[in-house]
Amino acid sequence: MTSDLFSLKDKVAIVTGASKGIGESIARGFARAGAKVVVSSRKQDAVDAVAKQIVADGGTALGFAAHMGEPDQIQRLVDATVMQYGGVDILVNNAAINPTFGYVIDADLGVFNKMLDVNVKGYLMAIQKCAPSMRQRGGGSVINLASTAGLSPAMGLGLYSITKAAVVMMTRVLAKELGPDKIRVNAIAPGVIKTKFSTMLWATPEIYERTVGEAALRRIGMPDELIGTALYLASDASSFTTGAVLVVDGGVN
Repeated sequence: MTSDLFSLKDKVAIVTGASKGIGESIARGFARAGAKVVVSSRKQDAVDAVAKQIVADGGTALGFAAHMGEPDQIQRLVDATVMQYGGVDILVNNAAINPTFGYVIDADLGVFNKMLDVNVKGYLMAIQKCAPSMRQRGGGSVINLASTAGLSPAMGLGLYSITKAAVVMMTRVLAKELGPDKIRVNAIAPGVIKTKFSTMLWATPEIYERTVGEAALRRIGMPDELIGTALYLASDASSFTTGAVLVVDGGVN
């Protein structure tokens, strides 16, 4: 049946940055589709709260705190997943930071390095740590959260745009490298989604009005509206899809 294509029954998924926003929505969606979900973010109490709610809703979840800019913490996250559930089938790289707003020409390189550590190196390290388990299990799916800011310059978000452009190329490179292992690597490039992370964009009237005016749907998105795209990329429904960057922005681009 068609519905079976989107099933994640018996799959194990790690979702980073999953204590709120897009990551939390994807984690909940995967659990509803049958996956055992490891909910990860920096604070243990926050991930425990999401995992507890998933379990209360009938799903299977484990909360595990990890900073995605710290290699040893990424390794512990993957090790804990393998120990708890036997392996990793799906990795959603969603954790990201954007502590600055302004022109790139004036950027603090120390801040930029911190962004690279989480937004780019953290994604790569997580893939490197999960790949061996995926190979052992006959394949897997990596979903990187990029951004429309990584496809075209976003004024004031230049450093963030650069890191997300790197995520796009990382996705395409690793899709080629890991394809022979039946590990698919794809990316989602959201537009403006109403989360705490993007508050400045949707709470600033002039930015909000410009965004809504440019969108075919004349609105911004909600976190749950990324679930379908993520579920497609995580499941057998996308078995011939790799190296893709799926734009979900309400028709701005």
